[in-house]
Amino acid sequence: MKNSIINFNCKLALLLLMTGMVSCDDYLEIVPKDQVTDATVWANTTNADMFLNTVYGALPTPFNVTDPDEDRTDNQLAKPTYATTVVYKKSAYTAASPGTQTQWAHYTNIRRANMFIEKVAASALPDSYKKERIAEARFLRAYYYMLLWTHYGGVPIIKNVLNITEQGDAVFQPRNTDAETFKFITDECAAIAADLPNAQGNGRATKGAALTLKGWCELFNASALKNPSNDKSKWALAAATNKQVMDLNVYRLFPNYETMLYEANEKNNEVIFSKEHLAGAPVISSSKEGYWGAFKVGGSQQSFCGNQPTQDMVDAYRMSNGKPITDPTSGYDPQNPYANREKRFYSSIVYDGSVWLGYTMVMKQGVNSDNATDINNSSDATNTGYYLRKSLEEKNAVNGQNMLSGADFQMFRYAEVLLSYAEAQNEAVGPDPSVYSALNQVRVRAELPALISGSLSQSEMRTAIAQERRVELYMEMKRYHDLIRTKTAEVYLNGTSKAMRIDLVNGKWVYTVINAPAGSMLFVAAKNYLWPIPQSAIDRNKNLTQNPGY
Repeated sequence: MKNSIINFNCKLALLLLMTGMVSCDDYLEIVPKDQVTDATVWANTTNADMFLNTVYGALPTPFNVTDPDEDRTDNQLAKPTYATTVVYKKSAYTAASPGTQTQWAHYTNIRRANMFIEKVAASALPDSYKKERIAEARFLRAYYYMLLWTHYGGVPIIKNVLNITEQGDAVFQPRNTDAETFKFITDECAAIAADLPNAQGNGRATKGAALTLKGWCELFNASALKNPSNDKSKWALAAATNKQVMDLNVYRLFPNYETMLYEANEKNNEVIFSKEHLAGAPVISSSKEGYWGAFKVGGSQQSFCGNQPTQDMVDAYRMSNGKPITDPTSGYDPQNPYANREKRFYSSIVYDGSVWLGYTMVMKQGVNSDNATDINNSSDATNTGYYLRKSLEEKNAVNGQNMLSGADFQMFRYAEVLLSYAEAQNEAVGPDPSVYSALNQVRVRAELPALISGSLSQSEMRTAIAQERRVELYMEMKRYHDLIRTKTAEVYLNGTSKAMRIDLVNGKWVYTVINAPAGSMLFVAAKNYLWPIPQSAIDRNKNLTQNPGY
């Protein structure tokens, strides 16, 4: 049963009005303090929790959107009219374009966290409540700052509730440096870890969540974007923090990769931090199944087919023997490309010949199929020859546009910690036995053979870990940040995404890799590793400076 974090009802709406938290078009969402009815909101833990739940509830996830972050990468292709296709993958965003303001809007949530911290600290609520819940609010504030930092670099660090009536122009603060912003986030995580429980949090922050957020930021900071001199100490710091999470002995890999993300398993021991979702609301705009699944099954529309795996993503899956398809000894047959692939491929991708909702899917040209690869953008069928399967439950995909899965979105899970540790440790000291151990845990769960210790050079191990992150964490909104932090976006996000076309030639089906319709990508290395600060924010706050190139 879902806990109170997702019980957004009329009381919550009333509370938002009472606290003046309705969104406004002002820098950092500044509102007068006197709109808060302290006697009501901070009088008991129930009302205070309701307020904090608004901060949890604003955490962004891909489940309720048509165009998730994965669409911005080479892993996935969105519909030709979606923003990622016409804006982000073409590097057409500017300081004035609305899309770039979606992350900056998290200052609203930061202000809510600041208000909770201030008001609860000054309240008569029990000290035990204050200690844990304030730590949760600080975690959420750090998480929102992480989103700002990874997109914009250094940003203004606001730790109090700004009041324009009392402070005037003093509320308009300049940007802190990139290093200061990183230090604030990681210092916060370190400071609150001891005040949070070890146990899994049922949607609330825990010690493991705080350390994982810290370790992720340290991994980002150690990577090429932030660490051009390749300072080994930064890698060692990231490795040590991720090792702390491993040493908590709280988390372990869930045995079944395919069902790991299903609603019935949403509180499994691999989950470190998740965003809760409520099941059963028959609202089109709230259904991941309504966007992500196969277009038509058995002649009936089941999804809007909002995004499709690319051939590039499909090619990243290994063969069942653990070898990449580029290895001439792997056994890969380009005319029988879906045979003997690794188990995660079958758990994640709907492909020609696979069974979905009891039907054999057909993506071939020249047959009466609703799902033949759309090479002309003339229908809602797949443009790549594939549909997404990962995380979708067939019971919810039936007429999916009218249903809603209640599965939580797993924002951090243990497999990522293992891979982050392996990457950081490999960069810090090379592929020692602990690197093999961490990586092999993820591989063995996927039924791939374990790598033999000492068999790979540091460079080869780096490649193996990068491929593992891409496959293991597919559709979990990690790929974009991985390409940004490693400064490889200019390599992978320039060019054209690939698709699979299947034609009958002389009585034989021939598989041909082609350029996907509307699959062209452009990434300008001189500026696109950071987003532009929204022009609307700069217009309000003259102390803000713009990122280079915008």
